[in-house]
Amino acid sequence: MEVSFGITGKDYVLLASDTSAARSIVKMKGDEDKQREVGKHLVIAYSGEPGDTVHFAEYIERNLRLYQIRAARAFDALELVEETNRMPIPARRNHVPLRPPAAAAWVRNQLATSLRSRKPYSVNLLLGGFDPTSSTPSLYWIDYLGTLGTVPYAAHGYGAYFALSTMDRWHDPEGDLEKGLELLRKCIAELETRFIVNLGGWSIRVADKDGIRRINLDGTPYEPPQPPPVPQAQAGAAEQAEATPAAVAPEVAATA
Repeated sequence: MEVSFGITGKDYVLLASDTSAARSIVKMKGDEDKQREVGKHLVIAYSGEPGDTVHFAEYIERNLRLYQIRAARAFDALELVEETNRMPIPARRNHVPLRPPAAAAWVRNQLATSLRSRKPYSVNLLLGGFDPTSSTPSLYWIDYLGTLGTVPYAAHGYGAYFALSTMDRWHDPEGDLEKGLELLRKCIAELETRFIVNLGGWSIRVADKDGIRRINLDGTPYEPPQPPPVPQAQAGAAEQAEATPAAVAPEVAATA
C-alpha cells in the first residue's frame, strides 16, 4: 500500500511519498519518511519491503559519500605530486559528488548484482536530481529487477494505476514549481477519490540548483511538528521537584 510520485519541470525535480507504515491490515504509524537525501542535489523515494528499503537507502547514501571522499583525496594527492615534481600530471577529474546519471547507473548496478545473489533487495526507487554542471533536472525510475529508465514523470506502487494518466495529460516539461505542485495535487486528489485506502500525509522534497528542501503540498516550507506543551500543573510539579533537595536516607542520617 505504498505510493511514490516523481515530477520534473524546467529547473526542478519533485518527489512525493506517502507517510503511512502498515503491515497487513494494521496501520502502525503515519509519519514515516520514505525518502532519503543521498547527496546535495540527489534524493531518492523508496518503497518495498521495510527492512530492505531502509538498509538499501543507507547503503546508497554511505557509498556515494565514500566515493566523494575518495575522489577528493585523490585530487589532493595528484596536486601534491604535481607541485613536488614540477611537472604536469593528467588528473582524472570527475564530478564530485556523482552526477545524477552516474548515480542512477551505479544504483541500478547494485540492484542487478543483488538480484543474482542469495538475498536480493526488494526495493523500488525513484531517483531525482539536479545537475549543477548542466543546470538540468533528471528523474530515474528503478525497480527491484534492476530496470532503469529516464522519465519526465513516474510513479511507484498503487499510485501508478490512478495517476499516470493524469500526469500524461497535465505534465508540462517547461513548467515552474507551482505547476508541478498543482499536478501533484491533482494526482493525490485522484488517489483519494478512487483508491480504497486512506494513505494519510505526504512527504515532499524538491531538488533544484539550491539543493534539496522539504516542502508542504501548498509549496510552503515544511516545519516538523512540535511536541505538545506540558500542562501547567505538571510543569510546576517538575520545577518544585528540581528545587527541593533530595531527602537523606534514614540509615545515612543515623550513621552521621
